[in-house]
Amino acid sequence: MKALLCKQFGLPESLVLEEIDSPVLGAREVRIAVRAAGLNFADTLMIAGLYQLKPPLPFSPGMEIAGVVVEVGPGVTRVRKGDRVMATCFFGGFAEERCVSEDTVLPILDEVSFVTAAALPITYGTTYHALTDRADLKPGEWLLAHAAGSGVGLNAVELGKLLGARVIACSSSVEKLALAKSYGAEETIDYSREKIRDRVLTITEGRGADVIFDPVGGDVFDESLRCIAWEGRLLVVGFAGGRIQMVPGNQVLLKECQIVGVNTGQYLKHKIEEYRDRLSDIVRWTAAGKLRPHISATYRLDEAPLAIAAIGARSVVGKIVITVP
Repeated sequence: MKALLCKQFGLPESLVLEEIDSPVLGAREVRIAVRAAGLNFADTLMIAGLYQLKPPLPFSPGMEIAGVVVEVGPGVTRVRKGDRVMATCFFGGFAEERCVSEDTVLPILDEVSFVTAAALPITYGTTYHALTDRADLKPGEWLLAHAAGSGVGLNAVELGKLLGARVIACSSSVEKLALAKSYGAEETIDYSREKIRDRVLTITEGRGADVIFDPVGGDVFDESLRCIAWEGRLLVVGFAGGRIQMVPGNQVLLKECQIVGVNTGQYLKHKIEEYRDRLSDIVRWTAAGKLRPHISATYRLDEAPLAIAAIGARSVVGKIVITVP
């Protein structure tokens, strides 16, 4: 089979497309003929050796896939050969085949294409888990969504609106904020021209944001803590800004707020059935048109290094999906 390989940690242009042996199928695994794979910012960190998960070299990036089950292990009970499925795999998705535990596999409804399905498990799964299980977002609460033009940030806007929140989208460009507005943001903040704290307090009439979705960290986290509401919940989703922030305990004490971590890998490890239930909601809402994954571009497998470079340069709006012939 063909696979895009990272043979040494580095830049996207160091990745190579090669013919390799098909993976060995485990007893409780399914073999998926990959038709599409979602691209995430974490893939850029993983190939550079900067992500918390470091697969043994060589490996293929690609954290989420969609395709057709072509073989099942003898211990598999939930999935059958021929099923259209999507799965979370964390690496190895940019290949013609991937073997994964049946626990991480979910059927795709007929109304959902492979390309659309490949955009769901990581960003939508993470965001839905964050807003519900970790933040207990309630209808009518103010949700501040940072990086609102990115895949995960735009998902936070869309899901927040679906869950009944009043959403403030925060990003760095007019284009990204206009997109967030079309996905349900009630208010927007251009942090290249405006102070996050001042605008949030003005919009919320001094209350502050009840829930803050932060995949950026660094300075953005510091500003968020200054405009969080009393008993607010600040979701630590990632550190795309580069600096891992230190938390000032006095601010947490004064606001009686919560700093809440969000880690999809740990969620799968400890609550896999709950994770599948959450993803089932996402698939059902997508099939019904209640969610509209914004896929800004698709690239072929041989073009994946270009796609990874684009997402690393922060030039992508929404989501990119890699297609596999």
